[in-house]
Parts: sequence; C-alpha cells; structure tokens
Amino acid sequence: MESDVVVVGSANVDLVLPVQRIPRPGETVLAGAMTRGPGGKGANQAVAAARAGARTAIVASLGVDDAGELLRDALSGSGVDLSLITPSSTAPTGTAIITVDDSGENSIVVAPGANGELTLTDVASAAVGRAKIVLSQLEIPFPTVQAAAATSSYFILNAAPAAELSDELLAGVDLLVVNETEAELIAGSDRSALLKRVPAAVVTLGGAGAVILTRGGDEIAVPGVPVDVVDTTAAGDTFCGVLAATLAAVSTTDAITASDLTNAVRRANVAASLSVQAAGAIPSVPHGDAIDARYAEVYL
Repeated sequence: MESDVVVVGSANVDLVLPVQRIPRPGETVLAGAMTRGPGGKGANQAVAAARAGARTAIVASLGVDDAGELLRDALSGSGVDLSLITPSSTAPTGTAIITVDDSGENSIVVAPGANGELTLTDVASAAVGRAKIVLSQLEIPFPTVQAAAATSSYFILNAAPAAELSDELLAGVDLLVVNETEAELIAGSDRSALLKRVPAAVVTLGGAGAVILTRGGDEIAVPGVPVDVVDTTAAGDTFCGVLAATLAAVSTTDAITASDLTNAVRRANVAASLSVQAAGAIPSVPHGDAIDARYAEVYL
C-alpha cells in the first residue's frame, strides 16, 4: 500500500526490569518480575503513527528469530505495513534492557543486533520518496538516516539517542525533534541556535510539555498535560509517531504552517501523556480515538 508515513528505524525486543530505584554506578539492585515485549524507537514510532490514523510502513531489519516474530506480530497487529522489513541472516533482533523505577523513570541499554545492518534497498528508497512524511531516529546507522533524509520530501529526525550530528545529515532535516539533553549536544545551551542548523525544531520538556521553534517565527510553548506517571518508556516515541501522523494529514507538506505544527505538537503531547499512564513500550501507545477524546478535553 502507499504510505502516508514511513518510519526508517530500529526494532528491538524489550526486557523490562521493575526496580525500586535505578542503580548508581557500581551498585546492584534487585528487580521484580522481568517482562519481555516488542519495542525499539522505530517500531514504537511506527505503531504510534498507525494507531493515530496514518497509513504507516516501517523500514527495519529483524533477526530470523522468535524476537523478530514477536515484533512482526506487534507491528502488523497495529496496522503497520511490514513489506519494507529485511531479515538479517547474521545478526539477532536488537535487544533493549530497560529498568523502570517506582516513579516511572527509566534507564535503557540497547544491543543493536540487526538494526546495525539496516540500509535502504531500492524498494525502500522508492517508498521513502513517495511518503508524505518520513520519520527516523539514531538507533540505526547514520548513513542510512542520511540516505532517508536525502530521499524524503518531508523528513522528521528524532535525534535520539543523543549524538553529535554532521551538517550533511542535518541538511536533509525539515523538522528536528529533541529533548533538552539532545538539543544541548547539537546546539549548545541556547536552544534557539538549533535554527542555525535546521529550519524547524520541537524541543520536548517531559512533563512540562514542549516548545516549537521555527525560522522567522516566535517560540511557541505547548504546556504539558498533568497525569500520574506509571512508566515513561516510549513516551517520546509516541510523541514523534503521533506528530508525524498528524502532519501527514495536512493536505500538502509544502504548506505546513505554524498553526499546523502547533496542532500536531498538542496532539502528540496528549498522546505521550496517555502513554505514560501504562507500562511497556508498544503496549502503552494509545489509539486515535483515545487521543482525540483527550485532546478535546484539554484544548477544545
């Protein structure tokens, strides 16, 4: 099928350990019962976009193993097109070990596995070129991200995990999504300096919401939605996927306005607030009807 959103990114099996507190360096803590489920920034974002209503495909690499089958089932069950997934015969599916403390904060270590082999095939490159919105992150090789950016008509980069980025990669970015730590690594202490490197950016602020930065426009603050936090895993990915899906609904990406972007950030903010009220990555991602009902309560 033709896709409104194509996500180029990672897919991992998540091993989640509930702990009273995240261990300090050199410290050992005991965990509760471990759970195993589908995740990875690319997979999470693809599910979020699909559940938010966009026709969504994912470009990803999975191992030929039970973890890969777990991810395929989770993605297809959420309506994500799997035709652009490539199997790896040499590497296992990526794995993330996630500790979640009593306040819902997490700490994550990722073994990339098959994600480290992801490249754009000719078929995937063509699909990326046709999509209204292409969304990527940094859990896959940077050359693959750069190739996706160069091929896209509108490219959103969620620059996570935090990393220093080349001018060549950022040259293809239409919208940058970062948290405060990632923003500082890219542009220093003045977040407005992001606009020297990209035309527009959204800086997420956790429970405080987000700010929108555009060249020639005023900074727009989108306040957070207060909730009781259970687990922050995949909140940022939910935000990005819903942001992409909402922007894909704009008639033409050449005419995305400050109002369009503000509406998309508000909807993404609401979706992230819903996701932190449930445990897990993909299991916590809300569906479009729940997002829109909460959006009406908060903004209308």
